[in-house]
Amino acid sequence: MNANTLPTVGLLGGTGKEGSGLALRWAHAGYRVTIGSRHPDKAADVAKELNALLGREGIIGGSNRQAAEASDIVVLTVPYSAQAATLEEVREALQGKILIDVTVPLVPPKVGQAQVPEGGSAVAAMQRLLGSSVRVVSAFQNVSAHYLKDLSLSIDCDVLVCSDDRAAAETVVGLAQALGLQAYDAGVLANSIVSEMLTSVLISINKRYKVPSSGIRLTGVGRTDPA
Repeated sequence: MNANTLPTVGLLGGTGKEGSGLALRWAHAGYRVTIGSRHPDKAADVAKELNALLGREGIIGGSNRQAAEASDIVVLTVPYSAQAATLEEVREALQGKILIDVTVPLVPPKVGQAQVPEGGSAVAAMQRLLGSSVRVVSAFQNVSAHYLKDLSLSIDCDVLVCSDDRAAAETVVGLAQALGLQAYDAGVLANSIVSEMLTSVLISINKRYKVPSSGIRLTGVGRTDPA
């Protein structure tokens, strides 16, 4: 598949460590990428920095609304506290699109303690907010941002993909494989509570064992050669 047939990807809150790292990896894999921010000038500056790492002009920066409007697939990488407000800002631009939620309900300073939002997982609440016309998928919560911007390194972590839309889940599995990651369809959107809670577990493991980027591996299931 050439770059002209790949979907465009927009990252809301794409100036943060996770969002900018994923943006760089997808641009490196040939996707057209836009990073969004509440502050468009900051997004433009980060895009310039990422393009320097990429070695070409593959990423543009703008507002969150611009990123959502310009993209086929939208990725939400804002902190949990900004989830609802960001979605309200771009709600109209999300209609009919796949929205990948990377949000984890961390409550500082106790980020190593799992927090269950009222009514279930963070992403399930988001699907209720947006309605069925937005194809919500949960993924990438357990991928550490620590090494994402070093393109010479592979990321040693599997990805759990949850959605009530199986075709959308399969699309996101492909997006993960494009980054060299193993990804698995982990069932309905409600199951994302597991990957959301696992993030606090991994943070605790990082602290206890003094490592920067612990991850997860699935066993007993066949593995593919990622793209």
